[in-house]
Amino acid sequence: MVVDGRILGKPADFDEGAEMLRLLSGRTHEVLTAVAVSGPAGMLSCCVATQVTMREISADEITAYWRTGEPVDKAGGYAIQGLAAIFVKQIQGSHSAVVGLPLFETTHLLCRQGVPIWRRV
Repeated sequence: MVVDGRILGKPADFDEGAEMLRLLSGRTHEVLTAVAVSGPAGMLSCCVATQVTMREISADEITAYWRTGEPVDKAGGYAIQGLAAIFVKQIQGSHSAVVGLPLFETTHLLCRQGVPIWRRV
């Protein structure tokens, strides 16, 4: 996750998590997610860039969100697939990449490696 050239990892504590959410509030940031697959076609990889725009987030909302425990181990201090979805105004790109695994791109790489995607179980 990148905003203003700064990479946001997982917050160490409330103060750092709150700082991250204040930084993201009312702005667009970029989430970069890479995936690699090794197989008969060699090592195939890609990096997916997704733009996420957050609405303004109040200090009270930041505190309440932190108290849920959800942002503690999340890059950028939020989980788009969880309660923080209410903060997301717009997304341009891959939702699944922001969650953690870019499914479209991963499937494409697996197909290039000859992995059958649709098969009977």
